[in-house]
Amino acid sequence: MDLRVTMDGARAVLDWGQGARPCAIGPGGIAAKTGEGDGITPRGAWPVREILYRADRLARPDVKFPLKAIAKDDGWCDAPDDPGYNRPVKLPYPASAETMWRADHLYDLVAVLGFNDDPVRPGKGSAIFLHLAQPDYAPTQGCVALSLADALAALAQLQPGDHVVIA
Repeated sequence: MDLRVTMDGARAVLDWGQGARPCAIGPGGIAAKTGEGDGITPRGAWPVREILYRADRLARPDVKFPLKAIAKDDGWCDAPDDPGYNRPVKLPYPASAETMWRADHLYDLVAVLGFNDDPVRPGKGSAIFLHLAQPDYAPTQGCVALSLADALAALAQLQPGDHVVIA
């Protein structure tokens, strides 16, 4: 069963067959992604590659995907000219990279989506995740974000071969 992200009027919602739940998306809305840092949540059907989580904050999630605990030195390269672009890296990293071990709770649970990863196209966009939302569902940088309870329930429904469909 796919997870479906759509617009319900002015707000984004995600549904996995249990009713629409609020979610946050990028300030550029849902569209064809034009490049790194554009704030667009990319339209399409994206496979889940793996699930990352903060083992010091959450119990091991019940998911059917590769699962990895986030380490303090984990990062994600967002430098389009770097060979590690849109790939996990270890920090410190010589090029620009997002820190996965955050002081806030946004990356306590992360589903890595298969956007611009097979093959990676420099500058097309990086680090498109399903992760946790801020309490007020403030816009993301282009990811999809849910409450912890909704993220755990949604990810538990997914089977290998399912997608996060952003329409």
